[in-house]
Amino acid sequence: MKKYIFAFLMPLSCIAQFELSGKIKNKNQVLPGAIIKIEKSDFLKMSDEEGYFSFKTVPKGKIELTVSYISMKTKKLKLEIIGNKYIEIDLEEDNQTLDEVVISGNLKEMSKSESPIAIEIYKPAFFAKNPSANIFEALQGVNGLRPQVNCNICNTGDIHINGMEGPYTLILIDGMPIVSSLSSVYGLMGIPNSLIERVEVVKGPASTLYGSEAVGGLINIITKTPLKSPKLSFDAFTTSWGEINNDWGFRYKIGKFSALVGINMFNYQNIKDKNTDGFTDLSLQKRLSVFNKFQYSSGSVFLRFSGENRWGGETNWDKKYRGTDQVYGESIITKRAELIGNQKLAEHLSIGYSLVYHLQDSYYGETPLLGKQTTAFSQLIYSKKKNKQDWLVGLPFKYNYYDDNTILTKTAPISQFTPGLFVQNEAAITTKLKTSMGARLDIQKNHGMIFTPRLAIKWDNSLRLNIGKGYRIVNVFAEEHAAMTGAKEIIIEENLKPEESWNANLNWNEKIALKNGFIGIEVSGFYTYFSNKILPNYDRHPDKIYYNNLDGYLTSKGLSLSLDLNLENSLKVQVSGTLLDVKKYENKQTARPYFTEKYSAKISASYDIPELNTTIDFTSNITGPLLLPLQNELDPRPGSSPWTLIHNVQFSKKILKNAKLYGGVKNLGNFLPYKNLPFIIAGAKDPFDKNVTYDNSGLPISTESNPYALNFDPTYVYTSLQGRRAYLGLKFEIK
Repeated sequence: MKKYIFAFLMPLSCIAQFELSGKIKNKNQVLPGAIIKIEKSDFLKMSDEEGYFSFKTVPKGKIELTVSYISMKTKKLKLEIIGNKYIEIDLEEDNQTLDEVVISGNLKEMSKSESPIAIEIYKPAFFAKNPSANIFEALQGVNGLRPQVNCNICNTGDIHINGMEGPYTLILIDGMPIVSSLSSVYGLMGIPNSLIERVEVVKGPASTLYGSEAVGGLINIITKTPLKSPKLSFDAFTTSWGEINNDWGFRYKIGKFSALVGINMFNYQNIKDKNTDGFTDLSLQKRLSVFNKFQYSSGSVFLRFSGENRWGGETNWDKKYRGTDQVYGESIITKRAELIGNQKLAEHLSIGYSLVYHLQDSYYGETPLLGKQTTAFSQLIYSKKKNKQDWLVGLPFKYNYYDDNTILTKTAPISQFTPGLFVQNEAAITTKLKTSMGARLDIQKNHGMIFTPRLAIKWDNSLRLNIGKGYRIVNVFAEEHAAMTGAKEIIIEENLKPEESWNANLNWNEKIALKNGFIGIEVSGFYTYFSNKILPNYDRHPDKIYYNNLDGYLTSKGLSLSLDLNLENSLKVQVSGTLLDVKKYENKQTARPYFTEKYSAKISASYDIPELNTTIDFTSNITGPLLLPLQNELDPRPGSSPWTLIHNVQFSKKILKNAKLYGGVKNLGNFLPYKNLPFIIAGAKDPFDKNVTYDNSGLPISTESNPYALNFDPTYVYTSLQGRRAYLGLKFEIK
C-alpha cells in the first residue's frame, strides 16, 4: 500500500521534489554498474562509468536507499530528503562474492571492468558449493574447463580449456609458473584450496605475457594475503567412501613480516571395487602439503612443500609387489618444493621469481618412472603510466632441467634455457575505447627465435576482442599419461617442432538491473588455428604411442554463454554452456581428436534461508559424448562416452558465530562410466599380457582366452569411477 501511495503522491508534489545524486566507490576506486534502489518505490538506477547516479524527482521525506554491487557487501542507508542532496557511498569488499581486481591480463592489479582481456574470477565461496580436496577437482564447476581423468588406476589428470588438452593450460601461483612437464600430471593434486584467495581464468593464448604452455589459456591461483587472512581457520570433511580432508591455517607476525601458514592433509585408504573388475575404483592416497607465505612492505615470499603416496591396481596388491610382474599396481611417490616471490625494486621496477623442484618415484606394474625436474623462472618488470598510456616491459627467463629413466633422456637429461623480452602498451583512446598491444620474443636453442604478438580491444566495459599468437615448446614426458601406464612405448619419429596457434576471442558481457536484483549475461565466441600440432597416435600399435607433428592443422572453435541471476530474495543462479567444434585436418581427411566434447554445461543455484542460518547449494556438470580410443575393430567397448551428468547438493548451516556445518551428496544421480559396458579396463584379467598371442607384425590376435585381441590398457577413461557418496564437514575461523 505504501508503494502505491508513494507513486500516487509523486506527481502531486512537484514543489517538494528534489534531486538525490552521488557516487558509488570502494576506497578510491569508483564502481560502475552498482545498483541503487529506493525501497518501497519504483526508483532504480545503475551507476555510470564514473560511479555516478542521480534521481531527479525524489519527494521530500524519509527514504531508505539500498546499494548493491557484485563484489561488495550490500549497503542500506536511511536518508531524510529536505532539499537537493549529494552523497558518496563507500562499499566494503565482500569476501563471499566475486572479486573485481585482476592480475592475469596485464601482470598488474587492475579493475576487472578496466581490463581489455576477458578474465573470469572465482572466489573460495564458489568452490565451497561443492567442496573438494584439491584445485584439480574444484575447477570442474567453471564453464569451459574440464578436469580430465587420464588413468582408471592412478586417477591422475589435467585441465582442459575449451576442448584443448591439459598441456596447453598454464598453471600459475601468484603469476609464477609452477606446473609443467613432469608436474603437469601430478602437481595439480597437491594444490590445497586453503591457500586460495581467488582463481583467475584466461581462455585463449597468453604466450605474449606468459610464454610457452599458455596456448589454450591459463589458470592463475592467487594466494591469500597474511594481513587479510583469519587468525585461525579450520575446514575438514569426510565422505562415505572414507576420504578425509583437513585444512588448517593461521597467521602470525615476526618483526616486519606478516606470515600465513597453511597445512593440508588428505587421506584415503579404503579399497573399493564397485564394478568387480578386480581393480581399485579410486587410488589410495596419502598427501601432505605445508605452505608459509611471508608478506612485507615491498614484496612477498611463498614456500610450499608437498608429498604424496598413492597407489591403485589389483585389489590384492601390496607394496611387496611394487615393480614386479606378480600383481599389478601403479605406485606413485612424489615430493615437491616450491619457492615463489615478488619484490619491488624501485617505483616502476619489480621482479617475480619461482623455483620448483619435483621428484618422482613411481612404478606402473613392472615399468619404473624415476624422474626429477627443476624449473627456475624470473621476470623483471618495468611498468610506467604516462599520459593515458600504460607501458609494460618484461625480461623473462626460464630454465628447465628434466631427467628420467625413459627413452626421452636416454642419452642426456633435458636442459633448456629460454630467455625472452616482451613489450606491451595499453592506451585509453577515448572514454569508451581502450587498446592493449603487445609482442614477445623468446630464444630457444632448438627452435631459434619465437615471436608472439597480441592485440586486445575493449569497448565501453562490455565488448572485448582479443587476437593473439601462442606457442609451446613440447616436452613429451607423459603429457599423455597413457605413455607410461600399461608399459606403452613412446616412439618419436621426427624432430618435433614447437606448436603454434592463432586465436581470436570476442567477449560481450552486460549487467541488467531488475526491480529485485540483477542479471548478468556473458557471451564469448572463439576460434583457434593450430599448426605443428603434436598428436599421439594410439591406433598404429596397441603397445606403442607414436608422436608426430600433424601434417596439416587443427582448429578449435566454439561459443559459450553464461547467465548470472542474483535476486534480493537470496536466490542466486548461474547457468553456463559451451558449444565446441574441434577438428584435425590431415592428408585431406577430417577427424575429431580423442577426448574432446562438443557440448558442456554448468549449473549452480544457491538459496539462503536467513531465519534458519542455512544455505542450500545445487551444482551440476553436464558433458557431451567424448571420442574414446579403441584398440582394434574387435574391441566391444563403444567409441564414444555417453552424456556425463554429475549433480551435487549441499546444505550448510551457521551453528556458531564463527562456525559452519555443511554436508551433502556428490554425484546425486549415481552416474558411473562403466554402466552397460562389458568392461572398462582392457585386459584386466591379464595386466602383464602374459597370455597375449601376437602375429608377425607384433599385433595381438584373437584367441580363446583373449577373444577381442586386447592388450592391458587402463586409459579408456573420461571421468571418475566414484558413484554417489555423502559427505559431512565443519568449518570455522577466528578473524
